[in-house]
Amino acid sequence: MKEISGKTIVIVGGARSGVAAAVLLHGMGATVFVTDAGFLSEQSRAVLTEKGIPFEEKGHSDRAKVADFAVVSPGVPDEAPLIQYFFFNDIKVYSEMEVACWFSKSPLTAVTGSNGKTTTTSWMRHLWETAQRPALVGGNIGVPVSELVHQTAADKDLILEVSSFQLDHIRSFRPRVSMILNITPDHLNRYQNKFKYYVASKMRIIRNQLPSDFLIYNYDDPVLKEQIGVIGVRPDGPARIPFSLTEEPETGAFLRDDHIVLRFDGQEEVLLHKDEVSLRGRHNLANSMAVALAGRLNGIASEHIRQSLKTFEGVEHRLEQVRIINGVRYINDSKATNVNAVWYALQGIKAPVVLILGGQDKGNNYRELTDQLKKKVHSLIAIGEARAAIREQVSRDALYFFEAESMKEAVQIASRQARKGEVVLLSPACASFDMFENYEHRGRVFKQAVMALPE
Repeated sequence: MKEISGKTIVIVGGARSGVAAAVLLHGMGATVFVTDAGFLSEQSRAVLTEKGIPFEEKGHSDRAKVADFAVVSPGVPDEAPLIQYFFFNDIKVYSEMEVACWFSKSPLTAVTGSNGKTTTTSWMRHLWETAQRPALVGGNIGVPVSELVHQTAADKDLILEVSSFQLDHIRSFRPRVSMILNITPDHLNRYQNKFKYYVASKMRIIRNQLPSDFLIYNYDDPVLKEQIGVIGVRPDGPARIPFSLTEEPETGAFLRDDHIVLRFDGQEEVLLHKDEVSLRGRHNLANSMAVALAGRLNGIASEHIRQSLKTFEGVEHRLEQVRIINGVRYINDSKATNVNAVWYALQGIKAPVVLILGGQDKGNNYRELTDQLKKKVHSLIAIGEARAAIREQVSRDALYFFEAESMKEAVQIASRQARKGEVVLLSPACASFDMFENYEHRGRVFKQAVMALPE
């Protein structure tokens, strides 16, 4: 635990995680100032006012430059002038997650990856509940760590979903169990459009781990395999525990004769048949293996792991069936915020698809979807700021191409295009901030539009 009392701390970004960090540090005796380039929500203003924490919005004053250190919210890029000022003047910049974990008393399991983080973290929550094992769950999944830290205890696990943005500004963050599900291009607009910088950010999750710690990773992911095999893990780093759908590693989880097998210290245990896993798709089969390994490394019994793998029902906004109208299934996959996630969504659907794609572009290469679009999608509907890029790259890969000004219009077009036995899929491959507050808001608006359709 670091000494905070008497420190002058600037919080950059006044959304939920920034406000949570401000409240935490203020309560520990620091002099805290919150600054935001945009507008604060009414809730943020109310909380800061109630706590007596000074703040500013719609820009950064000179007061924002006076700090012993700064805490930056995930949505603030390193290229922001204020962050550059801190770098130039050797003022340390930390993520909210890093700062909150200074005060945590709980054993930490942290999950990152380009796709599947939320599903896997939520599945772990379900597993811990199944085992009646106390746990706190947060991070990128919605609850800032700063809101949880006062509840931490040595006999209560802390499970965090961790984004690359949160990992960019860590120094001492050390999970006992870390997990990297996969690494595919995402958020490249935040990493100078260079994949190697994004990869390096993800790999920071193991930066402070010791040989007594564990890294669970996807043995089938070529980027991870290279990083871990060549440059990604220090000789004094964590024990490596892989999972694989295609090979049988010496230690970890794998498939044999369509059964999930765990192998530790030369001892094997058959958990269950892959068809007993509650969520469909090869990506979810891989996620289930990661969950099983996290449970085992945290001492959860196999009977509870088996039960959780059979009964977990998934998360909202991730391949969520909304409604069936006249034989057409409407599926909300608003959580699919990169191209790879859309690819997996399309791979798992056998029926013809009307696809709603687009939002705030993150430097996506939509051409990676070409084969799936040609095989699965007869009608493609582009929305948001990404419409021009989608039109240029993949509009000819579907039989019909449309552009919509709103989600309501997109759903109405989709309902006219889809026939009985087909699927209307919202799987945007993009961030949501051009039209919505977040991907949850986008998903809710899609569901509202679908529910408003006549029978």
